[in-house]
Amino acid sequence: MPPLTTAPPAEAVTPLIRGIAVLRALTDAHGPLTLSDLERATGLARSTVDRIAATLARMAYVRLDGRTVTLAPRLMELGNAYLGALQLPDLLGTFADRLADELDESVSLAVRDEDGIRFIHQATRRRAMSLSFRIGDLVPAERTAPGPLFAADWSEADWARWRARRASDPGDGGFTALPSREVPVGDEEFVRATQSARRNGYALDDQLIEPGLVALAMPVRDAAGVPACVVSVVSHTSRHSARSLRKEMLPRLRKAVAAMEGELRAAVPPDGPPRPAALAAWTGASKQELGREFIESLARGLTVLTAFGATRPEPTLSAVAEATGLARATARRALITLEHLGYVTSYERTFRLTPRVLGLGFPLLSRTSLPEIAKTHLAALAKQVHDSASLAVFAGEDIQYVARIATSRIMSVNITVGTRFPAYATSMGRVLLADLPQGERTARLERITPEALTPRTVTDRTRLGDVLDRTARRGYALVDEELEEGLRSIAVPVRDGAGRTVAAVNVAMHSSRRTVTQCRTDVLPLLRETARRIEAELHIAGRFARIPVA
Repeated sequence: MPPLTTAPPAEAVTPLIRGIAVLRALTDAHGPLTLSDLERATGLARSTVDRIAATLARMAYVRLDGRTVTLAPRLMELGNAYLGALQLPDLLGTFADRLADELDESVSLAVRDEDGIRFIHQATRRRAMSLSFRIGDLVPAERTAPGPLFAADWSEADWARWRARRASDPGDGGFTALPSREVPVGDEEFVRATQSARRNGYALDDQLIEPGLVALAMPVRDAAGVPACVVSVVSHTSRHSARSLRKEMLPRLRKAVAAMEGELRAAVPPDGPPRPAALAAWTGASKQELGREFIESLARGLTVLTAFGATRPEPTLSAVAEATGLARATARRALITLEHLGYVTSYERTFRLTPRVLGLGFPLLSRTSLPEIAKTHLAALAKQVHDSASLAVFAGEDIQYVARIATSRIMSVNITVGTRFPAYATSMGRVLLADLPQGERTARLERITPEALTPRTVTDRTRLGDVLDRTARRGYALVDEELEEGLRSIAVPVRDGAGRTVAAVNVAMHSSRRTVTQCRTDVLPLLRETARRIEAELHIAGRFARIPVA
């Protein structure tokens, strides 16, 4: 998005403006930046950048590795607040997924963001040439199929803003999610597309985003007849022309849209009391601990964004203050600042988040993976226990290492990412097996023939079943010299937001390093805390995005 040109109101919180500028710079960079890079990108003084980075790291919104700053998965709670309050991904996401499966094409849900569109849900087909947009990506209206459908309802002021943006940025350089066009879409071409969309009720994108990409879109209207979002079917010219896409997909798209609109009309507000954000006390404690390095007004301003959600989509000022534990005056100043920046809109006495909130790191982080989430926490664990820490997932009847932090020892466990071992003889494998439904666990055990890898390997299926039952009750597995003589390891599960075990983490060591009892008393508590931290970030990252486990 182009930078703001209007002066902030007198009551605006300057540190909040500066902190959001840092987050936007990190998002636009599509990767880590050094503190010096951030200084240049934002125009802020180096001391200010240092304090902002320290504050965001304290909030776990970024990670600091020396002088390098990287966005962290917990930042996605800001975008989650918007998507939760919007409710559309929860209500319509399964319909989009079902349509993608039916058509064998990628399907997107998008909302209007001023004179652009933002994606709020993606059901992507895995192909060599596939859609690479992410949830939260911003695209100019004139280069999309949803754009003309939203523009059909634009006011004169909207058209004026669009023309002003086009004149100042003809190459779409302000939209970092897509390549710039050497030959821009003409103004009249978009006007004609909008008129056609208004007449037909659907719109086509014939390679406007980039050569080879075609899309068909229809609006999903709410009970008042206003487009709540637009659903798009996206394909490649190797599979469809724009004309064939319309001919083959339009009837099925219309049917899916009708079902989505029925869901919107039948939807009722979520039950239960609103979840409090309640971070104000935490920010106060952080200020006491870190002193001037912690910018409390920045932390509290970002906390205000987390006050929104499914059970609090349009709160009043009092509701925001109550949810965050902030004084009304503090919450009011934060809301004034966020409204100036375009992240909040107000109507009468209530407030609403805008799609721009998704621009705070969400697109980049929505493509993170479980191994990427785990690495930082595994490194911290390995540093504490002075032994190797790993993350593994199922790979057929084996486990496969997908993340690992090794320690430097003359005698160490020599395993690399990608290594596979039989699940029945490993601590991580037993954790994964133990959490399977009984029928699936039995079927897996029946498909293998356990071999004695060492004299201590459990190979009897009945005894192995008892071991797995005990593992399920205890919540951990300890394997002592069953995979390899001299190797001892202990593992715990990692569960997703639905409570399913999707991976396991372990600490492995030579048996001379610790006794079995010491593994339980010294390592297990640290291992469980590591899993808890990984799960906390996985639950945030996976609330609306699909997080690969490998």
